[in-house]
Amino acid sequence: QVQLVESGGGLVQAGGSLRLSCAASGSFSSIDTMGWYRQAPGKQRELVAGITSGSWTNYGDSVKGRFTISRDNGKNTVYLQMSDLQFEDTAVYFCNMIIVHLSTRFNYWGQGTQVTVSS
Repeated sequence: QVQLVESGGGLVQAGGSLRLSCAASGSFSSIDTMGWYRQAPGKQRELVAGITSGSWTNYGDSVKGRFTISRDNGKNTVYLQMSDLQFEDTAVYFCNMIIVHLSTRFNYWGQGTQVTVSS
């Protein structure tokens, strides 16, 4: 059984910073792509940032230059450093991992962590 546990959300003023973490636990062979998505009330879930096993990264247009995704393979953890936060960044943030076990790839989601930016 694989679990993803997120931490680091909260309330921050516009212009501030937050760092999200998501750690995977359980039995598996390796982790392929890691990523962060977000969903604001009344909106669809959208990609925030992704990072491959080779550390190639991609970002949603609205966060480019402000957010940085990174990973620590030894800790099975993905991070999202968020800077210059804006009201529009308010959402529930979900981590996502493509986890490989017994040559099969599985898609896992975290439980979500709330990020609220006050204007």
